[in-house]
Amino acid sequence: MTVPDPDELLYLDAAQVADLSRTIDPLQVVTDSFLAVHAGKAGITPEAALRWRASDGTGARSLVLPAWHGDSYGCKIINACVGNPDRGLPRAHGLILLFDPDTAMPVCVMEGGRLSALRTAAVSLAAVRGVRDLGDIRHLAFLGAGRQADTHLELFAARTHPVAVTVHDMDAGRAAAFADRVARTLPDAAVEVAATPRDAVRAGDVTIAATTTTTAYVPLEWLPRGAVFVNVSLDDATEELLLGCDHLLVDDWPLVAEDETRLLGRLAHAGRVTGPDAAPPQGGRQVDADLATLFSGGYRRPVSAADRIVVNPFGMGVHDVALAALVYAAARRNGTGTRLAR
Repeated sequence: MTVPDPDELLYLDAAQVADLSRTIDPLQVVTDSFLAVHAGKAGITPEAALRWRASDGTGARSLVLPAWHGDSYGCKIINACVGNPDRGLPRAHGLILLFDPDTAMPVCVMEGGRLSALRTAAVSLAAVRGVRDLGDIRHLAFLGAGRQADTHLELFAARTHPVAVTVHDMDAGRAAAFADRVARTLPDAAVEVAATPRDAVRAGDVTIAATTTTTAYVPLEWLPRGAVFVNVSLDDATEELLLGCDHLLVDDWPLVAEDETRLLGRLAHAGRVTGPDAAPPQGGRQVDADLATLFSGGYRRPVSAADRIVVNPFGMGVHDVALAALVYAAARRNGTGTRLAR
């Protein structure tokens, strides 16, 4: 990276980020990032969290996730309010900042919502690819029909061959609108709006849970043999599902274990769940592996076609920084962006 202009800061808006990211394969980026973390060539530091209640009583928060990947350094600031969908707004908004590796000067700030959604969906897809042949995925199920569902559909539709998609959302109108988008994206696939979350989960080879719930509700018995449940949101999976599935995978165990806002973190604090390198507690279980270990070939337990698998990703800023660095490089090549005076 060249020495930045001390008088300028590059800003990339949402449309510019979306356009530049079309040249990037997010699945490859997040997979490479996991392997880089495993090799000590990338990493994260503890995140900072600020939480409060909006004036209508809904929960709001701001997270700052610092990370580095090779010679790229930066952080993601991701804010969310669970009341936003009722206001006609996306639940989450964010920014990503990149820093010059030699001077530590901020060199770029970009809208982070698109990259955050891409990163999240790419991690889900990479995890599923780590345990299943993507060509065998025939039925996708979605719990929640917001932006994360759209982005997951976008990435999964490009890599799998679903013949059916089922969706459930507490807002029937939102579920119907998502089903319409599925019909346009996958015109040959059967699309169904499930009346209950149970109906959706029981239908899917892969279920993507992307809701705003803080109350766990998906038990083990809903999950068909051989299915993969990706718990993108906070607490869809119950303790029974987390403790009883055949394989429990996380992106980063220290992040998961330290956060008591999610059920798996609370179970860790209660001594009910331990990390991949610790013995399982009596009456509880051990997390089987993190995704970096899975992708590097270090996970030695066989994964059968009948096994029920839960992926519980926390969200690692290293993937956002890796994606943002590529977007920034493309912006500089193309002369894209607005130069702001410091």
